[in-house]
Amino acid sequence: MLGTVTTQTSDQQHVRQPQPAPSAAPGNPQPVRSLLILGASGDLTGRLLFPGLARLIATGRHEGLTIVGAGHEDWSAEQWSERVHDATAAALAESTPEGRAELERIRQESRYVQLDVTAPGALAGIIAELPAPAAVYFALPPQIAQKACETLNPHDLPEGTRLALEKPFGSSAASAAALNETLRALLPEQQIHRVDHFLGKGTVLNILGLRFANNFLEPVWNRDHIEKVEIFFDEDLALEGRAGYYDRAGALRDMIQSHLLHVMAILAMDAPARLDERDLRDAISSVLRAARVEKPFDATTRRARYAAGSIAGRSIPDYTAEEGVDATRGTETLAEITVTLASWRWAGVPFILRSGKALGMRRKEAIVTFKPVPHLPEGFTGVDEPNRLRIGFGPDVLQLDVDINGPGDVMTLNRVTLDADLSETDLLPYGEVLEGILNADPLLSVRGDTAENCWSIVDPVLAAWAADEVPMDTYPAGSAGPSGWATSAPGEDGAGGRLSGPETAGDA
Repeated sequence: MLGTVTTQTSDQQHVRQPQPAPSAAPGNPQPVRSLLILGASGDLTGRLLFPGLARLIATGRHEGLTIVGAGHEDWSAEQWSERVHDATAAALAESTPEGRAELERIRQESRYVQLDVTAPGALAGIIAELPAPAAVYFALPPQIAQKACETLNPHDLPEGTRLALEKPFGSSAASAAALNETLRALLPEQQIHRVDHFLGKGTVLNILGLRFANNFLEPVWNRDHIEKVEIFFDEDLALEGRAGYYDRAGALRDMIQSHLLHVMAILAMDAPARLDERDLRDAISSVLRAARVEKPFDATTRRARYAAGSIAGRSIPDYTAEEGVDATRGTETLAEITVTLASWRWAGVPFILRSGKALGMRRKEAIVTFKPVPHLPEGFTGVDEPNRLRIGFGPDVLQLDVDINGPGDVMTLNRVTLDADLSETDLLPYGEVLEGILNADPLLSVRGDTAENCWSIVDPVLAAWAADEVPMDTYPAGSAGPSGWATSAPGEDGAGGRLSGPETAGDA
């Protein structure tokens, strides 16, 4: 797909030029033949996982895949058939002829089994029945996934087996390390996929292409020229029935600990030698090992919870009044941390990571703010603002704010936005995740040490919050956030243009 570049001022029309899309890295040539979904009767499978799989199958890829769903609930064949039909309906309408045939086959042949994954021998028995190599997808809470893996032995897993686990990967650095130990006793690291659907392959390659293919940009990508980096994931969704998970997690664990720290690492990393899983994940790990949140935490972190309000005409109750919420937990619905990197490139540059729910505007972007010019010649009028580079995620777009002369009075500076549509994929986020798993390509999977590093960064913050060392602010649902936060102030590096809009789906 071709990207586009648009220049825009208040007095000029859009001008678009085609841009070549980056090529994808080759996958592993040994795809799996069967997919076992654990937790198949849950919300994640119906809402995100199976629709993503259906869109992938609809392209004609992965012909002949055997799909089995397993769950604790005693589902009938009719209930499973209804789930599969609902989840594949949209993909079926847009499929290729080959993809349509495969989707119809899956509708007929996929099956569901009731299974207690923690019972000795139960999971191993199902895996033994699958055509090998198989991928086992744990759409389960981390503590259940841990218990399920503990029932397995290496001889229970045929050669080429892949294990895929949903985030959160553990609940702390210690629990993540314990789960890693269990997994590595079963399979090599390259056959373990820790899922982060937030960063699809196209998004990662777009960022890397921008970073490392432009000679004008990389030389200024450092502490000498960049003032700060901000990464936002503000949702205009509230709980949407997910209190059972969210109230035990909160915004810091749900989004920042996993997704936003990975975005930060890709923005901050040095150039890898190759776009392969080892070099890329080594570079990501190097950044996260250097990352820390400095004390005092009441200066470097913020937390808040939404109060009653309205979003797009919908009345939203106070968070503590939402069904399934335990008000005594002190769960935050908006979190912000400032991360520093102990590295030559980034010493002194704050990385501000923010994510929250029930906000007035969807905001899913990274903003790189450059330092002001050291001297502006006298005689210019107008506003001289720092240059900002915005990278939007879903849709993937690029905006660069610069100051130029005119139009009109050539002595007056005017803000201009260079606007680019980055390459998009034909897959849903979970389709990209599953394609990597089915192709036995761990490029975008989270490596074990990285999962532990992410927890190590936020564990001290979580402990400080649990001890009430950082106050809990509030904000009305539908607002920009607490009025005292700089990131909530109108016009303060705010989301603009096509980087904002109505939210369509929350995080899983």
